[in-house]
Amino acid sequence: KYKSEEKCLEDLLHHKSNLIFVTRQLDEKERAYFKQKELRISSLHVAKDGIAMIINKQAPDSFLNKDQIRSILTNKYKRPYTIVFDNAGSSTLRYIQDSILKTEAISPQVYAAKSNAAVVDYVASNPKAIGFVGLDYVQDTSGMQDNSFTKKVNVVAIYNDSTKEFYQPFQAYIALKVYPLVRKLYFINSEQKVGAGTDFINFVCKERGQLIFAHEHMFPLHMEIIIRETNLNTH
Repeated sequence: KYKSEEKCLEDLLHHKSNLIFVTRQLDEKERAYFKQKELRISSLHVAKDGIAMIINKQAPDSFLNKDQIRSILTNKYKRPYTIVFDNAGSSTLRYIQDSILKTEAISPQVYAAKSNAAVVDYVASNPKAIGFVGLDYVQDTSGMQDNSFTKKVNVVAIYNDSTKEFYQPFQAYIALKVYPLVRKLYFINSEQKVGAGTDFINFVCKERGQLIFAHEHMFPLHMEIIIRETNLNTH
């Protein structure tokens, strides 16, 4: 069952769920809780996901660096934007806060669209909106072309300070560690004996399970991936 990351962690701590799929490890306070209760807890890093930054087709900001993104998020940019996330307890919002804003407060111009798909729709219909979604939600689902983005919105290319290049969130750029907005995906398991949760984790770490992540445009970590360079002749 899909829930926000905040709700997933609440369920784990209140023993409503033994297995959750989230984008962070337990913090020190959460680990201390399980230690105090003498309960076993384990986590496994299974994949990486790119966070896509999206803008309306009419908006001019298709190339941004992290300083510019920070200024947008804190309402200091030269053009004001409404910032759109899926919900207030989302892993995407937490990631942006931790990795870009850090101790700075986010702009009051924030809108919760209730789902990633709704974020895309909102940005598509609002020229002054900018959104953050998981990579799978910006893929072209028309079947016309693999590895291409939706035509509803523009996907921002983000500057890498090390390579001095701009990158969009393609799987290969996540694998090569050059796309700047990447989060880790974890299974956290609180089963006290081997059960369905452990069996499921064993499955997703094998090739068939890892292919699920690859199909959803994430980067799987427990299978060999070969990246080949190609030259495309368009003539």
